[in-house]
This record gives sequence, structure tokens and C-alpha cells, in this order.
Amino acid sequence: MKQQRDNLAGDQLISEKYELWAKVTGTIRVIDGGKFYHRGAIYGDLIVQEGGRAHVFGHISGDLYVFSGAKVIHSGLIGGNAINEGGRLYIDRDGIVTGKVKTNKGKTHIEPKDVMQADEG
Repeated sequence: MKQQRDNLAGDQLISEKYELWAKVTGTIRVIDGGKFYHRGAIYGDLIVQEGGRAHVFGHISGDLYVFSGAKVIHSGLIGGNAINEGGRLYIDRDGIVTGKVKTNKGKTHIEPKDVMQADEG
């Protein structure tokens, strides 16, 4: 697995197992064969195409796009929209999307947030 801890400038193409612990100024595209683990910051969009996989723990300032045949688990923060165009999108209870979650095609599951209950004491 390739790991990156240095900041990157410009668009990136992921086609292998890749773990990012850094800042990227540009769009990241994950293609067939790519398995992307994100723990940094993306100042752009994350696009996951057919055959691509991604798990987002970090921050995306733009939008997340999930296309047919792709799988994404979101546990971080998306500043824009999460748009499912035919893939599988799972947003866990720690995941935050400040824009809208749109499912045009595919399956989207949003794990409910824990609900605090008042004491009745």
C-alpha cells in the first residue's frame, strides 16, 4: 500500500491501494483498482469511479461523487454535496455532509446519529 504524508498540489489519479495523511489542493479521482483511505484534507472534489473504493476519514471541501460500481464509506466532513450516481454510499454516524446527500441511482445508507435522551429523574 502506498502512503502519502506530504502535501500535494494538483489533481490526483488513484489506481492502487493508497493511504493519504496530507493536504491535496485539487480533485482526486479513484478509478478501477484504486482503494483510497483519506485522513487528510482535500481542497477540491473526490470522484470515485466504477471499480474504485474509498473510505473518507478526513475533510473534503468540495463534493463527493460516487459512480456506478464504486463503493464509498464516509466518516469525515464534506463541505459540499455527496452525490450518488449509481454506486454504494455509506455515511456513518460520525460523517458530516454540510451540503445535500443526493441519490440519483444506487444505494445510499445514512447511519443515524445517536440521540441524547433527557434524564427523567
